Amino acid sequence: MTWLQLRLDTRPESIETLEDLMLATGAVAVTMEDNADEPVLEPGVGETPLWHHTRLTGLYPADSDMDAVLARIPGQLLLHSNQRVEILEDKDWEREWMQHYHPMQFGKRLWVCPSWLQPPQPDAVNLLLDPGLAFGTGTHPTTELCLRELDSMDLVGITAVDYGCGSGILAIAALKLGASHVLGVDNDPQALAASLDNAQRNDLAEHSLPVALPEDVDQTAWRQRADVVIANILAGPLAELSETLLQLLKPGGTLLLSGLLHTQAEQLCQHYAGRIALRIAGEKDGWVCLRGELPQ
Repeated sequence: MTWLQLRLDTRPESIETLEDLMLATGAVAVTMEDNADEPVLEPGVGETPLWHHTRLTGLYPADSDMDAVLARIPGQLLLHSNQRVEILEDKDWEREWMQHYHPMQFGKRLWVCPSWLQPPQPDAVNLLLDPGLAFGTGTHPTTELCLRELDSMDLVGITAVDYGCGSGILAIAALKLGASHVLGVDNDPQALAASLDNAQRNDLAEHSLPVALPEDVDQTAWRQRADVVIANILAGPLAELSETLLQLLKPGGTLLLSGLLHTQAEQLCQHYAGRIALRIAGEKDGWVCLRGELPQ
């Protein structure tokens, strides 16, 4: 089963309140972890020490309305929380997935291979991947659907944007399939670091994959510059970011959207209607990928 997770950075005095709110809004589990490499030494009797900088993660069913969840959390608790909602892949926590991760083929040309294994087809388009703690291994249906769409396209010489780049898997796939330049955007610095690390692992030129936080993107320089814009996020952010995503796309360019359930597709298509006609390009396990071409 696939889940959504809400991550919030907070301090000890807010943890109990936030934990109660997460559980009250449908979280099936809430975990806490150190967010500043701060050791917790052996506590005294009756003490329950917490880190001064704590990351709180709530686990929600995949069809949860995360906008409604966030609306029920007081704004002062979200201030400076670096809130992030993301899909939790069907894999073991942290790096245990390495024991089970194996090369996978997407479409006719593209293989995604763990960086510690030899590609099964050396002459294929092989993407060597070590996602670290960022989303994007190819094992989740939404990533697979996007990879298959990219494999089916002629990307030679094009410019693209991967909005919500995670591990960089989609951006790097586009470059390996012939794109000349891809901008990776993510609101998690850890994801940007993973993208750059994987780009280096695949011997890509440093200038071919610039990465940036959303607020650091030069909107003027990137306006109508991309031949392809990819966003594998969630239905809510895909709607909220519609203007941003479309402004990056040049007339005639292709928009690929994923991270949404089949039940959310019609509403999102309607949201974009009048600006770009979206259709379901692929579906797996209840998840879909939407594709459309911006009118000339």
